[in-house]
Amino acid sequence: MNGKHNDDLLRFLQDELAIPTDDLKLAIRRTDEIPSMLPMVLWQYGFVSIHQLEKIFDWLQN
Repeated sequence: MNGKHNDDLLRFLQDELAIPTDDLKLAIRRTDEIPSMLPMVLWQYGFVSIHQLEKIFDWLQN
């Protein structure tokens, strides 16, 4: 993910899905080598529901 796209994604996660900053920081640390895995890590750690994960993937497609 490029920097701008990543910033937009993080803004979406915080503004639209209300993911706490600390949860995002932990997930980002777990995806340092593969940033595209962020949505899956958020789901694996229970930070987002399956419904929210679908919203993330929908946002990423658009």
